[in-house]
Amino acid sequence: MFDTYSEKKFLLKQLVKRDLTSKYKDSVLGIAWSFLNPLLIMIVFTAIFSMIFGRQIENYPVYFLSGRVIYDLFKAGTTGAMKSVKANSSILKKVYVPRYMFAVSKVCYELINFLITLIILAGVMFVTGAEFHLTSFLAIIPIFFLILLIFGIGLILAVANTYFTDVGYLYNVFTLILMYASALFYPIEIVPTTVQKIFTLNPIYSAITSFRECVVFGVFPNMNSILYLATFSITFFAAGIIIFSIYQNKLTLEL
Repeated sequence: MFDTYSEKKFLLKQLVKRDLTSKYKDSVLGIAWSFLNPLLIMIVFTAIFSMIFGRQIENYPVYFLSGRVIYDLFKAGTTGAMKSVKANSSILKKVYVPRYMFAVSKVCYELINFLITLIILAGVMFVTGAEFHLTSFLAIIPIFFLILLIFGIGLILAVANTYFTDVGYLYNVFTLILMYASALFYPIEIVPTTVQKIFTLNPIYSAITSFRECVVFGVFPNMNSILYLATFSITFFAAGIIIFSIYQNKLTLEL
């Protein structure tokens, strides 16, 4: 089953549709939470940190939200992919389904949520009087490489989490550290120079700064950051495919 392209395409659509309809199934506001969640987080962070960094960062709400949407895409995409195999163990035990399709569907689902948050970002930019730049179209470059990175890391985590449940708990801690190491809500200039150099090794920081340069500051993204992000993403994408292909037929035995 699900050996042809059309069958896999149909399966992917059904899995994404299932996630979209089930997440807010018992919620009164339903899918509206996809709009409200990033907006409410932005309001809370703006209320707390704009008093501290407001003078250093012009239009703090846009600065924060433009970083948050990138970080949330990475965290939600990799976390969803990590849990995808175990979460669908009942299906995998009954019928043959390409294991990677569950990870792919989770990333696609989070990508849809990301597109929704971009609408929120555009709305906040409009309300706060931020300038819209033509360079915003170049944001597709860091987003593309970020998606490759999410797929690669997600596939590796899906294998690791199937064998070791502790991976999920450790990853929650890791993503929390990653959030503070990505300069989401503060200017990187406030940390020591040595720490700034360490931050530049973080590919998510590279994705966030490149996205901000395109959308918020209206300049071409730094090529060094893009090349570093591209190299990191392609490497992990290839590693993820290789590792998952090696273990995918053994995963069902571990469920």
